Amino acid sequence: MKRYLIVSFMACGLMHAQGPGQGQGAPEIIPHRTNPQRAGAPTTGSTGAIKPAIQFRGGPVMSMPTPYLIWYGNWRQSNGSDTTAGQQIVRDAIFGLSGSPYYVTNASYSGVSGALNVSGLGNGANGTQEIDDAYSQGSNLSDSQIASIVSKAISAGLGGQSGDPNGIYLVLTSSDVNESSGFCTQYCGWHTYGTIGSKAIKYAFVGNSNRCLNACAAQTTGPNGNAGVDGMVSVIAHEIEETNTDPQLNAWFSAKGAEDADMCAWTFGSNQVPLPSGAYYNMALPGISTATRNYLIQRELDVNSKCYVDYVNKKQ
Repeated sequence: MKRYLIVSFMACGLMHAQGPGQGQGAPEIIPHRTNPQRAGAPTTGSTGAIKPAIQFRGGPVMSMPTPYLIWYGNWRQSNGSDTTAGQQIVRDAIFGLSGSPYYVTNASYSGVSGALNVSGLGNGANGTQEIDDAYSQGSNLSDSQIASIVSKAISAGLGGQSGDPNGIYLVLTSSDVNESSGFCTQYCGWHTYGTIGSKAIKYAFVGNSNRCLNACAAQTTGPNGNAGVDGMVSVIAHEIEETNTDPQLNAWFSAKGAEDADMCAWTFGSNQVPLPSGAYYNMALPGISTATRNYLIQRELDVNSKCYVDYVNKKQ
């Protein structure tokens, strides 16, 4: 990922673009590019060190962030993807990521625990770390409107009075919602931070991949039977871990501007397991609503610039 300063609100391809509606000196948006394989067989990726190496730039990291879920749009549709069952797949995935052999990769970076605060995620309904937003900014969003959605959720009490600076606010849009700066054509998600109230709030956008499976999912059949949400989970993991290790966009990234997850993007390791449905998965994680679920999630980079699916057992 190359690092540029774009004097506009558009997040383009691999660029780092000016932050959403923050004005002069705004933070950058870090977009997660679309799948270069276009939903072919999931790519394994290299087992060697990725170059140029990731480097520390002196900024803060987050030890144990709290994910907050903003369910934007309509997650009660009859399309088989934007559903309450789809929401639970996301909750279960984020719950299972915390402390997993995959997510502990992040603990290789000094000051990062490899865990998330997931105690407020719900089981079948919203927990204390979640809120609904039924199209408060319409169905065709700009980057600045994503910031407005986060601000509205904070005003409604998500993350406590005036927001949680140790939180990661995830704007999760249903598949009938577009992000006009390039969702599905140039990126599948992005993260940034900005001052909301008086606090530095970290937030991200991730849309339901059902809107564009060939661009934002690695396979058109998902291991949990919901290809859009299964694809979305991989992007959510990507954005959470990048926010964890580079929350203010001045901590960990390579000479080309790539953050830890960017350097392993759209690669899934060699330990992929096929299912009778035709879907593949590369990890099983404990859920809130079920003992385990299977997921196909992009690999994560450790501090030595190697990509892993299972860091504890060093599986690629």
